[in-house]
Amino acid sequence: MATLRRLRQVPRHLLVCEKSNFGDDKSRHKHLVETHYHNYRVSFLIPECGILSKELKSLVMETGPYYFVKNLPLHELITEEFINTFVKKGSCCALSYNTNIDEDNTAALLPNGKLILSLDKDTYEETGLQGRPSHYSGRKIMKFIISIDLMDLSFNLDSKKYERISWSFKEKKPLKFDFLLAWHYTGVEESTMMSYFARYGIQERQPKVAVSTVTDVQCPVLQSSELRGKPGEACSPGELLDWLGVVFCNARLNNEPNNFISTYCCPQPSTVMAKACLCTITGFILPEKIRLLLEQLCRYFDEPKLAPWVTLSVQGFADSPVSWRENEHGFQKGGEHLYNFVIFNNQDYWLQMAVGANDDCPP
Repeated sequence: MATLRRLRQVPRHLLVCEKSNFGDDKSRHKHLVETHYHNYRVSFLIPECGILSKELKSLVMETGPYYFVKNLPLHELITEEFINTFVKKGSCCALSYNTNIDEDNTAALLPNGKLILSLDKDTYEETGLQGRPSHYSGRKIMKFIISIDLMDLSFNLDSKKYERISWSFKEKKPLKFDFLLAWHYTGVEESTMMSYFARYGIQERQPKVAVSTVTDVQCPVLQSSELRGKPGEACSPGELLDWLGVVFCNARLNNEPNNFISTYCCPQPSTVMAKACLCTITGFILPEKIRLLLEQLCRYFDEPKLAPWVTLSVQGFADSPVSWRENEHGFQKGGEHLYNFVIFNNQDYWLQMAVGANDDCPP
């Protein structure tokens, strides 16, 4: 009975909302975008717009490529050549693919050069490396976290520490993963992911892009100064987030009695959008690409527009071992870690950050 009660309980969720202005020197928007590393889906909604501008369309088409490598030995990510070629030059991200964070061994490479491993108890002990228990293991510790600073290792490749890690990954406990990889480098590319991992059958992939126009949609009324909302005058960020989820799912908002899919209705007060442009990008998307999209959406209001605001929503991979920065991420019942910008026409913005039960509070 106790188990049934726990299963029926709604898992804890955290939603943090803050308000600022893009022109404010203390604004945290760039830092929060750049430290949310493993992004699976990016969506933006532009009210009273029927078609994307040339600038936005160009950025959307340039969010790729990313790469898929099957059965890549983990030791390949700690070699001197890989570190010097990709980690030290630009921004390199990697994430193990089709691994469940609460059940399987998982691995992630962060742009700051940290290699994060989430390992089960047996694998952790077999590696012989030093780590720490997962924050979300419960009373019986079954998962361990290992963090390896590749930038630090690269300065002393003759050290006993590097030799021990290399021996562990090559001989003592060779680990292989299917990996998603992405690399952002603004200079002249002396090497590419495709040629570097050619012997492992690397595949280049492009994010999937879907653009649609929604029409005659009820839309909540927002006021940039009312972060908590105001009864009868403006809706709250939480109400907006629920509404966005329904719009992204292409569900109806009128709570019709014969609609058995959704009983949701638009929060009040509301207005009706004649049309809105919705764009969704799905793949392995680097923070640098998202930052460029955010900057372009901020410039959307350089010229007068009918829209009072636009939104940019970003979802992270549910089975990434981290959410923001190096904060440990777990799955439990949802695995969500996401953020949403509401960009107002006066350059004010709301930032909403949400995580699930097995996460620290967003930064």
